[in-house]
Amino acid sequence: MDQILEKPVVSQTIRVGNREIFVSEAGEGPVVLMLHGGGPGASGMSNYVRNVEVLAKRFRVLVPDMPGYGRSTKGLDRKDPFGDLARSMFGLLDAMGVKTCCVVGNSLGGGCALRMALDRPDRIRRLVLMGPGGVDTTRSLPTAGLKRLFNYYKGEGPTIEKLATFIKGDLVYDASAITDDLIEERFKSSIDPAVVASPPLLGPKGIPNFRAIDFTRDPRLSKSETPTLVLWGVEDRVNRPSGGLSLLKRMRHCDLHLFSRTGHWVQWERAEEFNAVTAAFLAQGEPA
Repeated sequence: MDQILEKPVVSQTIRVGNREIFVSEAGEGPVVLMLHGGGPGASGMSNYVRNVEVLAKRFRVLVPDMPGYGRSTKGLDRKDPFGDLARSMFGLLDAMGVKTCCVVGNSLGGGCALRMALDRPDRIRRLVLMGPGGVDTTRSLPTAGLKRLFNYYKGEGPTIEKLATFIKGDLVYDASAITDDLIEERFKSSIDPAVVASPPLLGPKGIPNFRAIDFTRDPRLSKSETPTLVLWGVEDRVNRPSGGLSLLKRMRHCDLHLFSRTGHWVQWERAEEFNAVTAAFLAQGEPA
């Protein structure tokens, strides 16, 4: 990656049910759980390499590799991916003795974070969602970027060319800062035999359970009392930025920030602004 973290990071593997969850931790204070996106080769710390050190100055930051990714157990319930992830993340929090926390989620991780707040609102204090998955997904056709994500393991299988196209063309607006090392690191993770045998994200077969994959179909969304900050790049080619307005319209306590000339990776492309607004939002209601 292009940055070395100076803040001490401690990593461990924790047993959660029949899964092993790899989690990294830094800082002290109120707990913030940071959940990564679902693209090929994704993992927790690589997703938030530009953010963890700053947030760890004020919070106890937990960054897991979600099931199906990184160094955690592979496999994901594709019929209810957000629910499966949410249950595992609550299991992780239980194992670490965390009763309540704030959750930051990007893409797939954003969908997991939102599901956690709907399933157990008593345990989630605040949400920060960056281009979250599961918003208006049943109300329009998939984007080209989402199709590339779903098709990565299909056809001829994973290739570094397919991954480079996805990362440079779909995840960011300006690909000039994307290094060959970043692509190679992600590609190496994406071809882990355990991942290839059971890819976490593939296009749904048949008629899916709309409520399980689209939060705008879940009646609990309009009743949610969880303070929520939604951050979305207007050039997001994976999840449509209109999803931000959809959440703003439906959620009672939702603020929306749109970032110009920014793609799906708000926390990476606009790290300085992301860190500032996220830290300020998460600190609200916490002791000074």
